[in-house]
Amino acid sequence: QVQLVESGGGLVQAGGSLRLSCAASGTFFSINVMGWYRQGAGKQRELVAAIRSGDSTNYADSVKGRFTISRDNAKNTVYLQMNSLKPEDTAVYYCKMTYRGYLEVWGQGTLVTVSS
Repeated sequence: QVQLVESGGGLVQAGGSLRLSCAASGTFFSINVMGWYRQGAGKQRELVAAIRSGDSTNYADSVKGRFTISRDNAKNTVYLQMNSLKPEDTAVYYCKMTYRGYLEVWGQGTLVTVSS
């Protein structure tokens, strides 16, 4: 069974930084895309950043220049470094992995709260 476990969320003041981690376990052979999504209160879930097997990345416009996604293939782990955090970044952050071309799995989510 493939599982994702996120960690690193918490409470931080505006302007601060956090690093989220998402570790994959199980048998998945090949990872195609790993991404971070977030869902704020009363809002739809949105893509924050994604990294593909060739290490190409894409970011939501709202986080460009502040967030960086990276991965450690040896650890099957993806990271999201979040700098210059704003209150509007407050959300539950979810990790999603696409593997074997079309299969998807989500993590349980980790709460990030940015106080003003």
